[in-house]
Amino acid sequence: MVASRRGPKMTLPTQLVLGVLLHDPDREHYGLEICQTAGLPSGTVHPILARLEQCGWVVSRWEDADPRERGRPRRRYYRVDPDSVAVARAAVARARTSAARLGLLRAHPAGGT
Repeated sequence: MVASRRGPKMTLPTQLVLGVLLHDPDREHYGLEICQTAGLPSGTVHPILARLEQCGWVVSRWEDADPRERGRPRRRYYRVDPDSVAVARAAVARARTSAARLGLLRAHPAGGT
């Protein structure tokens, strides 16, 4: 799948989720692991993952394990689509740069002393 250049809105939670996935883009992470690492609740993370998957930046798969053998529900694993790593990293970098500029503007408003 070809990644969308526009991509999702780069909210702080989206940046945190992408940060987990981009830390090691070849590694798969399951939903709860992403929640714990990003420090965000499931109700925040899973909609973000769905949006990232919809725009083509993230791919997912269900594990092939039998839940009765594992003693837990099947996990859905997520990773950054290999063709989207550079686009996602650039989007996070742009968002961080914009946030830093906004912080400078708030610290030194125009016309302020």
